[in-house]
Amino acid sequence: MSKKLLALLLALVMLFSLAACSSSDEGESSGEGTGETAGGETEEFKVTKENVKVGFIYIGDVNDGGYTQAHDKGRLALEAAGIPCLYKENIPESAEVETAARELIDMGCNIIYATSFGHGEYLANVAREYPDLYFGHGTSRLTEANMCNYMGRMIEGRYLAGIVAGMATKNNHIGYVYAMPYAECIRGINAFTLGAQSVNPDVKVEVLLTNTWYDVAVEKQAAIELLNRGVDVMAQHQDSTACQVAAQEAGALCLGYNTPTPDAAPEAYLTAPIFHWDKFYTDNVQSVLDGTWTNASYWEGLAAGWVDLDTLSALAPEGAQEAVDAARKAIESGELKLFSGDVYGQDGTVKATDMTDDEIYNMDWFVQGVVGTLPTA
Repeated sequence: MSKKLLALLLALVMLFSLAACSSSDEGESSGEGTGETAGGETEEFKVTKENVKVGFIYIGDVNDGGYTQAHDKGRLALEAAGIPCLYKENIPESAEVETAARELIDMGCNIIYATSFGHGEYLANVAREYPDLYFGHGTSRLTEANMCNYMGRMIEGRYLAGIVAGMATKNNHIGYVYAMPYAECIRGINAFTLGAQSVNPDVKVEVLLTNTWYDVAVEKQAAIELLNRGVDVMAQHQDSTACQVAAQEAGALCLGYNTPTPDAAPEAYLTAPIFHWDKFYTDNVQSVLDGTWTNASYWEGLAAGWVDLDTLSALAPEGAQEAVDAARKAIESGELKLFSGDVYGQDGTVKATDMTDDEIYNMDWFVQGVVGTLPTA
C-alpha cells in the first residue's frame, strides 16, 4: 500500500470518528434541555389557556357552611373566569390524598390544590412523581420544586373578631372551640384574645380542643360544655356551624369562621373572620399561565384581600364597627403589628418580644388571658 493511500485512509477514519463524537455530544445536550420553559416545564406538558384544568382536594363537604365551602368559592371563581375545575371532597388526611390526586391527574388536571393541613405530605409525594405538573398545599409551609403553599393571614381577621367579642361579652367570659393543637389554631386563638383584650382588658378566653376539623356532633358538644361553664360569647376554629347553633340554643352570642353564616344562628351571630380564597386561586393559576409561578410560601392578610371580617350583624355592640374600622386601618397601614413589643404567656411572664412572622406562624403556646392547656406530647 502506498504512503499516499494510507494517509487517505487514516484521514477518512478520523473524519468518521469526529462525526460520531459530535453526534453523541449533541444527543446528550438536547436530552437535558429540549423544550424547557422559564417555569421548568417541558413543552409537552406546558399549561396553557387551552389545556389548563384545576383539581381540588377537600377535607370536607362543599356545602359544609365553613372551611371547605370557603375554598370552593375559589373554585367557582375560577370556573366563572373560564377555567375548568374538578374536585374531590371528604378526603381525609391520609394516603387517600394520593389516590385523589392521581385520579384528578388521570382526568386531565395539571394544577392541583389540597386544602387541609394533614394533606401536605401526601400531596408532596405525588408532586415528586409528576415534576411537570403544578401543586399547591393550603395551610402548611411544605414546598417542592413544583409545589407552593398558601395560607390567609387569619390572625388579622381573628384580631378584629376579638374586638367585637370583647365588646359584646357581659361577663368577660368568652368560649372558643378549636380543632387541633397546631400552630394554625394556636396563633388564631392568641390573636383573637389580644383583639378582645385591646378593648376589654378583663376578658378571658376559655378554649376547648376537639381533635377534629369537622364533626358536627363533637363540635356542638364542646360548645355546650363551654356554655355550661358560663361563657356568653362563643368563637370557633371548626369547619361547621355547630358551635353557632349551640350558642343560639343557649341564648348566647357567637362568631362564625371561614365564610359568612348569619343564617345558621340569626339570633346569635355577631360576625365572622372569613377567607377570600378566590383571591389566591385566581392569581396563582394566572401565574402558571403567565410563566411567573414560583414555589413560594404565601401568607397574606387584610391588605391583600385574602382575609376579612364579615359584616357586623345588628346584634353587634354599639361602637364595635368604629373600633373594628380603626384597627383594620392600623393593621393595613402597618401601624399596628400584632405580637409586637412584649408578649405575655399564660403565666404572666414575657414569653417573646417583637415576634417575627416565622415565630408567629409556628406558635406553640397561649398568651395571657387564654384559659386552657395544650396537650403534652
